[in-house]
Amino acid sequence: MNRELVRALLAAVCMTTALSACVQTDGGISNVNAPPAMLGGKAAPPSDRSLSIAVRQALDKAPGFNVSGVFVRARDGAVILTGTVHSADQIRQAEQIARTVPGVLVVVNKLTLWHGGNG
Repeated sequence: MNRELVRALLAAVCMTTALSACVQTDGGISNVNAPPAMLGGKAAPPSDRSLSIAVRQALDKAPGFNVSGVFVRARDGAVILTGTVHSADQIRQAEQIARTVPGVLVVVNKLTLWHGGNG
């Protein structure tokens, strides 16, 4: 009877592992074999990394905007801006620029003013 119990437990572990591997998806797409652009006839949303890069590049191209203290994170179309800038106008400007990037759905602006010192 102990052998039967061990076999049943091993079978359950194998089934659970196989099932979880089948259920895992890539970026919320349930059919991993189909190209993302072909699912539902819609273009695939940009990856979080590529969206972050696109927003940062857009900020870098803005005339007079210093992007060196700005950090951009993206998750499922939501962009979070953190770090410091040199003026309140740049805080607003960064949010406006980020909203124009294709794929951005929401912008959370946590930028603050750089106070220029060690304390």
